[in-house]
Amino acid sequence: MWDSSVGKKTVMAVSGLIMLLYLVAHMIGNLKIYFGAGEFNHYAHWLRTVGEPFMHYEWTLWLIRIVLVVAVVAHATSAYQLSRRDIKARPSKYVHSKPRASYATRTMRWGGVILGLFIVWHVLDLTTGTVHPGHFQHGHAYQNVVGDFSHWYSNVIYIVAMLALGLHIRHGFWSAAQTLGVGSRARDRALKTVANVLALLLTAGFIAVPVGVMTGVVS
Repeated sequence: MWDSSVGKKTVMAVSGLIMLLYLVAHMIGNLKIYFGAGEFNHYAHWLRTVGEPFMHYEWTLWLIRIVLVVAVVAHATSAYQLSRRDIKARPSKYVHSKPRASYATRTMRWGGVILGLFIVWHVLDLTTGTVHPGHFQHGHAYQNVVGDFSHWYSNVIYIVAMLALGLHIRHGFWSAAQTLGVGSRARDRALKTVANVLALLLTAGFIAVPVGVMTGVVS
């Protein structure tokens, strides 16, 4: 199955949907920052205690991280290998010069690279604090986020990545539906509408955090 193009597309679709579910939950959690430091820090602490006492401290969080890492690696690997197959199948450029695909489709590859780099930066910034521009404090998620987005370049990196994420979701959700056999002529319009709404809500929801800090609503 893995050696076939259909198998790789299926892996891309399933791993993409896993990441999409995580992004929805992550965005909702991020918006808790508008309820103040106490609420947001309590939420960040709760993430580490989910499942107790059955699960040990942070075990559930690490399980989620492992699933996400596997999903990201599977998604990126299958995307790269499919891209290489596509290039080998048509080594010469198309005769027509006018682009036939949407902007989101044409930028899927570069968008994936941008998001991959962003994930690394984001973890080093707000999880480990390695590249955090301010005074990183473990266990003080609210203060770390406010300190991060108080610097203009952190806002630029984050917002550009979220715009790339929106484009990626807009095309990826519909493409995953086609791969998994959900799409059809009758459903295409509905699926594209869902893809557009998801992309818009997630992009706006994530960008709302740095915007809140920049405008002083979150401080």
